[in-house]
Amino acid sequence: MEFGLSEEQQELAATVRAVLAKRADSAAVRAAAESEGGYDAALWELLCEQIGVAALGIPEEYDGAGFSLFESLIALEEVGRSLAPSPLLSSLIAAEALLAGADEEAKRRLLPRIAAGELAAFVDGDAPALFADRATVLVAATERGLVELDADNVQRTWRPSMDQTIRLAVVDTDGGTVIGDADLARDRAHLVGAVGAAALQAGCAARALEMTVGYSLERVQFGRQIGSFQALKHRMADMLVLVEMSRSASWAASYAVSAGASNAEELAHVAKSYCSDALDHIAGETVQLHGGIAITWEHDAQLVFKRAHALSQLFGQAHQHRALIEL
Repeated sequence: MEFGLSEEQQELAATVRAVLAKRADSAAVRAAAESEGGYDAALWELLCEQIGVAALGIPEEYDGAGFSLFESLIALEEVGRSLAPSPLLSSLIAAEALLAGADEEAKRRLLPRIAAGELAAFVDGDAPALFADRATVLVAATERGLVELDADNVQRTWRPSMDQTIRLAVVDTDGGTVIGDADLARDRAHLVGAVGAAALQAGCAARALEMTVGYSLERVQFGRQIGSFQALKHRMADMLVLVEMSRSASWAASYAVSAGASNAEELAHVAKSYCSDALDHIAGETVQLHGGIAITWEHDAQLVFKRAHALSQLFGQAHQHRALIEL
């Protein structure tokens, strides 16, 4: 069986990539990460208004685009490729948690706001959550149930991380209004979080390979491009295999979770485990094959390295996911 993107899905990926190529170059990524909000608000607004990235997986009855989770994860892979800090994964998780566990009134009230581009976050107890200090739609899984928190009055604390492009915060979940089933929302949020992180990893891995191959064609040593040296060709070929396998694992898990397949959880564990290990290796090779410039602040190799290690921790480490796979 051949599995690939449809023509429409390919166009979606190309459109998101084109926007990010223009608006999220190295300087823009660094400026966004260092800004007070931790992301480029103008870029997020552009992606939401022109492409509808926040609305892709939300049903039309809630003012969404009516596609599926899979299309959302295609867009997320391109975000991963760009290295841009983005609230897309956070809003995606919150929307999926609401769809799975919230009552109908809450869905009709909150999902249109997410589809329109308002930042949303899902909080599970006292664990740090993506963009939880910036979200205006804030829901949490608590012992009382799934609750909606008042974003204007809740206590939120930003938690700095090694990767400045990933923003985390802890939230005081006391109070709020119960709007649904916490267990259903939590299970869906963690499942979508795992495949979402894998999509980001697949995109980041592709970017790292592109950077490395590009550098190997520019750097000259002993009168030759270093990319012509057979030993380096072999290492980059191994990187390519890991990139393609990561993309295959990510797409398979994304489609299974989107379609509600019986093996969705297993494929999510496989994808998060494989993509984590693959990106860790690719990031290391990216640093090695770029030589001395890779350890400088000015070069983007350090962004890849930090993103790799941050994503390997997000929504479960590789060994934790492997332990959950039934052999």
